[in-house]
Amino acid sequence: MRISWITDDKSAPSIVEYGMSPGQYSSSAEGETTSYSYIFYSSGKIHHTVIGPLEHDTVYFYRCGGQGPEFQLKTPPAQFPVTFAVAGDLGQTGWTKTTLDHIDQCHYDIHLLPGDLSYADCLQHRWDTFGELVQPLASARPWMVTEGNHEKEKIPLFTDAFTSYNARWKMPFQESGSTSNLYYSFEVAGVHVIMLGSYTDYDEQSGQYSWLKVDLSKVDRKKTPWLVVLFHVPWYNSNNAHQGEGDGMMAAMEPLLYAAGVDIVLAGHVHAYERSNRVNNGNSDRCGTVHITIGDGGNKEGLAQKYREPRPEWSLFREASFGHGELKIVNSTHAFWSWHRNDDDEPVRSDQVWITSLMSAGCLEEKSYELKKMLMAP
Repeated sequence: MRISWITDDKSAPSIVEYGMSPGQYSSSAEGETTSYSYIFYSSGKIHHTVIGPLEHDTVYFYRCGGQGPEFQLKTPPAQFPVTFAVAGDLGQTGWTKTTLDHIDQCHYDIHLLPGDLSYADCLQHRWDTFGELVQPLASARPWMVTEGNHEKEKIPLFTDAFTSYNARWKMPFQESGSTSNLYYSFEVAGVHVIMLGSYTDYDEQSGQYSWLKVDLSKVDRKKTPWLVVLFHVPWYNSNNAHQGEGDGMMAAMEPLLYAAGVDIVLAGHVHAYERSNRVNNGNSDRCGTVHITIGDGGNKEGLAQKYREPRPEWSLFREASFGHGELKIVNSTHAFWSWHRNDDDEPVRSDQVWITSLMSAGCLEEKSYELKKMLMAP
């Protein structure tokens, strides 16, 4: 478990003290620091400290830097059930606050965010205010994120892309064999989660594609029967907004993800909600993937109100409203997905569905030869 925080004091130590009782810290760990400059902005001292090993499904109390307030976090369970809260394209609006309040009310273990975090858009102090906004939740549960277009912040000749994002939101990419913070994987309970990058190279000759093949070759579906993937730009999108933007990545990676038997894909970017049937290559397929677009966390740009007509046959539910999703993996065969609309400040459950794993449906056996062939290809 990595704890990250920022201090104005450049001499502050990167120490996290932690234990299972308030104010009683039986363990401590020391981490690393970084900082960055962006035009006329200079960040504080950014601390990243890994603590553990930790017991599963346990509440820990901790403090950072040897002083300051005490926080508490709950570690995820070691086995089913496990629940993910999902919201993309958050931003820092009143709707964002409502979404976060609703997530705080649900019983979840990990927050998944498929890109577009702060909407700082080069105004670096907005990264600081975003951190303050999400701290009550992000200090209490693991937040696993991937990048969106609003994390780029590249100014030619002045700044590289993703400078702020990579410095502030360090994910476990090295632990999963990746060379980039823009794509990585992790496992929790019986779920293997892959976080891909829509804004880094993804063709068959790319580092990301090569890493993905290696990562998939290590997945043991007996240990992790569920395979979930996140990235920012949706591949299946019947909204007028951002049409076709995911086509290149889809052409390169969908055959591999289909062969691997990915159960669910979660995306953002489009500021609305949509859930597909199991789908592959543009058509419903009983052994395909359920694609969910959930870029409706509350961003400042507003909702994408217009959908294409007629509705594609693979699109089962779509609505332009702010909200969040909850994915409860109940056991090795069944998961329950629900989408909660921010309606009149009440978390109204507007869409829900039981999802059966591809492993239990017998689809993985049908695809095993195809997957081995693709993983062995140069």
